[in-house]
Amino acid sequence: MVRLRSTSTIVFMVSLFLLWNYTVYLWLGRNQPTSLEISPDLSERLNRLQSRLKDQMETNEELLIEIDQQKEIILRNRKNGDETDLNRRLMERHGSDKSQAKVHEDDPGQDVVAPAFEDLPQNQGPKAVIAVLVIACNRPSAIKRSLDTLIRNRPSEEQFPIVVSQDCGHAETAAVIESYSNRITYIKQPDLGRIVNIPQSLKKFEGYYKISRHYKYALGQVFNTLGYDSVLVVEDDLDVAEDFFQYFASTHHLLVEDETLWCVSAWNDNGKSEKISDPEKLYRTDFFPGLGWMTTKKVWLELEPKWPPGFWDDWMRQPDQRRERACIRPEISRTDTFGKVGTSKGQYFDQHLKFIVLNKEFVDFSKKDLSYLKKENYDISFLSEVYSSPEITLSKLKDGQTEGSQRVRLTYTSQETFKSYAKALKIMNDFKSGVPRTAYLGIVTFLHNNIRVYIAPPEGWHGYNTDWT
Repeated sequence: MVRLRSTSTIVFMVSLFLLWNYTVYLWLGRNQPTSLEISPDLSERLNRLQSRLKDQMETNEELLIEIDQQKEIILRNRKNGDETDLNRRLMERHGSDKSQAKVHEDDPGQDVVAPAFEDLPQNQGPKAVIAVLVIACNRPSAIKRSLDTLIRNRPSEEQFPIVVSQDCGHAETAAVIESYSNRITYIKQPDLGRIVNIPQSLKKFEGYYKISRHYKYALGQVFNTLGYDSVLVVEDDLDVAEDFFQYFASTHHLLVEDETLWCVSAWNDNGKSEKISDPEKLYRTDFFPGLGWMTTKKVWLELEPKWPPGFWDDWMRQPDQRRERACIRPEISRTDTFGKVGTSKGQYFDQHLKFIVLNKEFVDFSKKDLSYLKKENYDISFLSEVYSSPEITLSKLKDGQTEGSQRVRLTYTSQETFKSYAKALKIMNDFKSGVPRTAYLGIVTFLHNNIRVYIAPPEGWHGYNTDWT
């Protein structure tokens, strides 16, 4: 507390100094005589003084940024006893009247209440405030099931405020959303018109363009209008595991601290029952998984200006967006999709998605040391484990001839070889911008007959080939 008061005093004194500088600057600029000629010497001295003041103000701004960073470090180290005070401040900011749902329809004249983020320990893992953005359209039963599950499992309304964004203008779905009253914030996509300028060959995919438009609107509202710093995105056809919120709360600080991460996902594309075992195990992945994912405002401000007109998720997987950053994903998924009916018309659902297992064993990740997921720790350990595993042939693996080893490695050097391994071992075999699903540094891992398998390129891997699809 002494350090916090000291930091507040420093911020106040620097702010006062900045105000004084600005006042002098304005006085000098506005109080020069207009009817008298100023001598060249005086003019030169004033110009020098003005330049020095500008330099000093820039220096002071840098000092304020440094103070803010130190303040964040202090806040991260505050004890759990501050949680009660955090909730009290949030309640004071929101007000005590919660008799009506908060509805926002992109009306600039309507007040939208946002949390007091200047007061919140945003980077303190288990306490970080993370907005839960639920994407909805025209499935009333789905949104009810989704919201019921989220509300039942979330540990704190203040820590995980739910924002439902509805596209489509479907009245029955809207009525269901409104029935949740003060437990959510409800926003509506204002642009329900047809998408123009779609290439003729893609006209049949207009639904995907509408989804991309909706995502841009909804993310913009959460970050730019409501003022949240982090978002957890789910669609209205997802169930969540009991430890869903603990997982995201406990990995949030990694997302903030590790510049090589840009998302955390609840999903494992190869998460079928026979391919998984450890509910505590988390991985880094170069593949953007989606299906329950968290990111930050910093990432959004980077993506927003170039957001695509359609197929936003595949766009996220392109090198220009990924920029060699990774996501965190679990071995056992913390979401499960029940949405066979939708824009994709059940693509992959019967063949794949319905077999992905939802975690049933609660894990309190807040009590786990997750620092192993930081790149400087993870890469060395992961690569050592992969390339110290004995290399084996596919036929020997399928025949169970692993010579007693509990982990083995299959080597691939071509797209065709990888696909043949994946098909034979019943995992996803497609690529997006050259990256196999779940891959990290070109390596895909899963279980086969209780043996840990790594499908890996040779050592000295030089990156993904974007021509592999």
